[in-house]
Amino acid sequence: MAGLELLSDQGYRLDGRKPSELRKVQARMGVFTQADGSAYIEQGNTKALAVVYGPHEVRGSRSKALHDRAVINCQYSMATFSTAERKRRPHGDRKSSEMSLHLKQTFEAAVLTSLYPRSQIDIFVKILQSDGGNYSACVNAATLAVIDAGIPMRDYVCACSAGFVENTAVVDLCHAEESGGGTVMSLALLPRGGQVALVQMDARLHQDHLDALMEAAMTACRSLGQVLDGVVRQHLQEVSVLTAE
Repeated sequence: MAGLELLSDQGYRLDGRKPSELRKVQARMGVFTQADGSAYIEQGNTKALAVVYGPHEVRGSRSKALHDRAVINCQYSMATFSTAERKRRPHGDRKSSEMSLHLKQTFEAAVLTSLYPRSQIDIFVKILQSDGGNYSACVNAATLAVIDAGIPMRDYVCACSAGFVENTAVVDLCHAEESGGGTVMSLALLPRGGQVALVQMDARLHQDHLDALMEAAMTACRSLGQVLDGVVRQHLQEVSVLTAE
């Protein structure tokens, strides 16, 4: 990243945003009729698609079923054309498996799985275009898809990335900022109660900087929560109009 100014002297980032400013978010729910729930989201140039099936009977071995709650199965993948590198991205690679596990942990903290014992909920997420914040886009898309499927949740799960650029905390990082060599934190939050569903960092961070980075990420997640709430309300309005017709 030598020679690339990630933060100008006036405090603006590469794409003209302020440090605490989110990328533009656009989302739609109910994009597939075959699935129980689905959603598409764009966060800047990062685009993700989420599909939810269930709750349904546990497939495969019955021993996987839990008598007191539902099993959440998450699968993350990236489209071959999602980045500038045109390489085959198998489902079972380490990065995809790690991201699938993070998504599973996130939604186990948010979905009311106790309402569906001996059942399974499948969440499939695919990155169609990658420009930083893949985990965040996946969580936000999956949240809308779970809501579209009518599966009760404790709260919206909102995720955002944060990091330091020249000792300034910035949120919702693009690919260039993520590749800048600094610490990148991904945070998933249940905004109403302030409960953290998952925190993940890809490098060491001094303890003195942790609070500032957490606060920036949590504030961004709360803002995203308002955006997702607006998407859900807009979708409900559209569905009610169609139903009335």
